[in-house]
Amino acid sequence: MPASPVLNPHAIPRPHRVLGLAGLLVAFLLLGFFSYRISEHYGIEGMRQAASHQLDILGAAIDSEVTRHASVPSAVELNPDVIALLRAPVEDLDIRQAEANRFLQKLNDHLGGPAIFVLDLRGRVVASSDWIFSDNLLGSDLSYMPFFRDAVRGTPARHYAVDHIRHEPGYYFALPIRDEEREWAIIGVAVVKSGIREVERRWLAQEAPALIIDRNDVVLLASPPEWRYATLRPQSPDTLERLGRQQFAGQPLGAVSLDIDLAGADEGRIVRLPKHLRDDVAPAQGARPYLAMSRHLSGTAWRIVVFSDLRQVGVQAATHAALSIAALGCVLLGVLYTRQRRRLARGREEARAMLERANQELERKVEARTVDLSAAVAGLQREVQERQRAEQTLRAAQNELVQAAKLAVLGQMATGITHELSQPLGAIRTLAANAAEFMRRGDAGTAARNLGIVEQLTEQMGNIIGPLKTFARKSPAVSSAVDIGGAVDSALFLFENRLKKEGVVLERRIGADAATAWCDGNRLQQVLVNLIGNALDAMHDEPVRRLSFSSERTSAGKIALAVTDTGYGFSEEAVARLFEPFFTTKQPGEGLGLGLTISRDILRDFGGDLMAGPAPGGGARFVVLLPPLPQGKPT
Repeated sequence: MPASPVLNPHAIPRPHRVLGLAGLLVAFLLLGFFSYRISEHYGIEGMRQAASHQLDILGAAIDSEVTRHASVPSAVELNPDVIALLRAPVEDLDIRQAEANRFLQKLNDHLGGPAIFVLDLRGRVVASSDWIFSDNLLGSDLSYMPFFRDAVRGTPARHYAVDHIRHEPGYYFALPIRDEEREWAIIGVAVVKSGIREVERRWLAQEAPALIIDRNDVVLLASPPEWRYATLRPQSPDTLERLGRQQFAGQPLGAVSLDIDLAGADEGRIVRLPKHLRDDVAPAQGARPYLAMSRHLSGTAWRIVVFSDLRQVGVQAATHAALSIAALGCVLLGVLYTRQRRRLARGREEARAMLERANQELERKVEARTVDLSAAVAGLQREVQERQRAEQTLRAAQNELVQAAKLAVLGQMATGITHELSQPLGAIRTLAANAAEFMRRGDAGTAARNLGIVEQLTEQMGNIIGPLKTFARKSPAVSSAVDIGGAVDSALFLFENRLKKEGVVLERRIGADAATAWCDGNRLQQVLVNLIGNALDAMHDEPVRRLSFSSERTSAGKIALAVTDTGYGFSEEAVARLFEPFFTTKQPGEGLGLGLTISRDILRDFGGDLMAGPAPGGGARFVVLLPPLPQGKPT
């Protein structure tokens, strides 16, 4: 008898697995659908109640604001001055009109704001509370107004309209004025215009779209304000023209049609704004449906409509549906979790063993890499020490070169200095001998004058020797506030004899805002001596010898000191290689080609730089860039 095959109790046949997954998907969809619909239903009900409460509040506020002056025409009707005005013959109209105007003005001041006026049977304003203003209503023809036509027929009227004088909208209350002496015949109309500015302010503060509609389905107030004077449904041009002429002082109506059906909106109706209106509200609002709730205002022919955005209801319903699906998924995940727990336990044991092996291998690699890194670090430390020693040696050599250059300049000027000192020395010798002879003779005054001249000559020699000692001193670079003009003068002093001998014209333009730099004065003087010496060498055989100094402040805040000469200038190749060590444009034996390189290094040590190029009109132009004074440093 053959053995029956052993089946895995956890294995599910493939067709059954597909059906199970399809059933789970259907269960998820059904649960989400019903959860969404139930949540949406309760959300709309809650929004309907909130909108109804909002309508109650808005209706009460509008009613109290608009209709609080409804009884004023009754007081006007009973006033004897008004009755006398309407009874008066033509010759007494001016006197009677003034008395009626004052009464209406006092009544208006007492009530605080509404416009009160009286119409005769022709519809003309014969008395008004605003008679003292230039834009008053006196003499205006309001016979076209619907409230006048109703009132002269004996019916009290109330109506929204815009007057053609001030073009201000308002709510009009009209009451016929009857004369008891003429068997209560109608002799005029008493009208009060209630302002709606406070209503407009409240209305424009609404976040969601809201409307006030009159009995002709014309929007009187709206949020957004672009919907004002729109119509709910398209109307004929003749109807719109007639309404605009009668109620709105000729303003165009119906430029925008909302195309909204508000049938059943008293209990709440879901509407969608037309596509052409969605730009008038926020994009997120215009793209979704709204719950429209309307309410008739008692005592007026107005209807309030509030639109509540259903986006929040949809989001909340979708959230509830997602939570329901997530709850069902959590239940299923719990079942799967119990099945996978044992399998995960076995997997953790295998992973732990693999991790231990990997850790051991990683430790071996880290140990080998650590040895390599230690050797590399030791090599880098040795290289850094060698570089530091090389840098120290280089700086020492540079300082020696600077000092050697200084001494070379002093050697070149030794002859001129000797000549400058020999004359004062000879004069001192002669004056000292004369002073001794005068003292021997007892002429102390003459001896004192000779000794005074000796003192002046000695001070003159000190002025010659002082800059030479400062220039020749070997000292470390220390930045301080340096007067650029003084540094230029000190450098020029060392070439005074040569400048006079060769007839060099000096131009010195030091800007007031670029006269002080933060650098080492002695090092700056060394750079200037090098630049001046090169300029004099370049101008030696030129017919025009002019040396110019100018300073200005760059856009980056640095001080730019320009040294310009009229020498033979540079070639393009020389400009490209000008700062290379041992490159020179002088004749062999006249220079080592290190002066400019050393000068640029000196400037860079304290944050400056040196640039070179041809000068306009011929010659060379060197620009010394120097750092400005730090903030807070005294000049």
